[in-house]
Amino acid sequence: MKTDLDKLLQKNSQLNQLDAAKVVSHVQREREEWVVNTLMLKGYEVPFKYSRKRKYQNLKDAVVNLTYYPQVEEIAGIPFEFMKVVRIRKS
Repeated sequence: MKTDLDKLLQKNSQLNQLDAAKVVSHVQREREEWVVNTLMLKGYEVPFKYSRKRKYQNLKDAVVNLTYYPQVEEIAGIPFEFMKVVRIRKS
């Protein structure tokens, strides 16, 4: 029997799954009516970002499972790569 995650990964070929990743840094900042969360994970140099309507508990030093896909954001004419998180769960 397929789980929701299996269905999601099969539906979109660009999605990736990362299990048991340790959060090194977690920053939350407000942008309009959303709270943008940025995670830095141990062993990765690219940020993982997601948005929520409210602030979330601090995930620093937590172990998480992530479903994400790569994105590029242009800031001041310079492209920056980041990972757009579509699903996050504590391990």
